[in-house]
Amino acid sequence: MKVRAFRGATQLVADDPVEMESAVCELLTEIFEANEIKSDELISILFTSTPDLTSEFPAKTARSLNLGSVPLMCALEVDVEGALPRVIRVMVHAHSERSLEEARHIYRRGAQALRRDIAQ
Repeated sequence: MKVRAFRGATQLVADDPVEMESAVCELLTEIFEANEIKSDELISILFTSTPDLTSEFPAKTARSLNLGSVPLMCALEVDVEGALPRVIRVMVHAHSERSLEEARHIYRRGAQALRRDIAQ
């Protein structure tokens, strides 16, 4: 089975732990479903968040999806002037038989503006 990376992003209405958990879990669930990824096919998930999100770690909120031993890591997004605020980006690494062209990348809650070329 091949290793693939599936991208996505979501924008929060406010820097709030409950909002973050809702947005992150929604995004990951949609990525998993759209790409038919099962939990035992996951390799790791990388999260980045814009500097204005400080209420919680995105990886911590994702743990509510019972990801078990899947390695999760958070990083700070580059602080570019004029960038879309309150955004969490993810890159899911998983075993998949999908081709690069078949990968579905999910952008929600205003984050579609980041990648109109591939946003679902």
